Amino acid sequence: MSGLYTILLLVASNIFMTLAWYGHLKLNQAGVSTNWPLYGIILFSWAIAFLEYCCQVPANRIGFVGNGGPFTLMQLKVIQEVVSLIVFVIIANVLFQGQQLHWNHLAALICLVLAVYFVFK
Repeated sequence: MSGLYTILLLVASNIFMTLAWYGHLKLNQAGVSTNWPLYGIILFSWAIAFLEYCCQVPANRIGFVGNGGPFTLMQLKVIQEVVSLIVFVIIANVLFQGQQLHWNHLAALICLVLAVYFVFK
């Protein structure tokens, strides 16, 4: 069960991370933040990133084998990277609908899935 909690927390963490890193671009496109100073955008992103860490840190603590979880440090990192890219692709296609997926994106995703496979061997 801790493995499932870990992955769910990583998904939540990566949603916040993606919004912190790229959400301000959408706000700018919508005209919401066009007059915000750069430090205002940074503070806005940091506030969202705080929520990311509120999910990321517990995910790693719950999931780490040294704390009774099912995953090694390497496995946690590879899982996090795959979750990050999947969440990014979904959010990018929802918020920035002009973004297209191409064959090379699919090839990269396959390589990441293979990375997960190999790290668990």
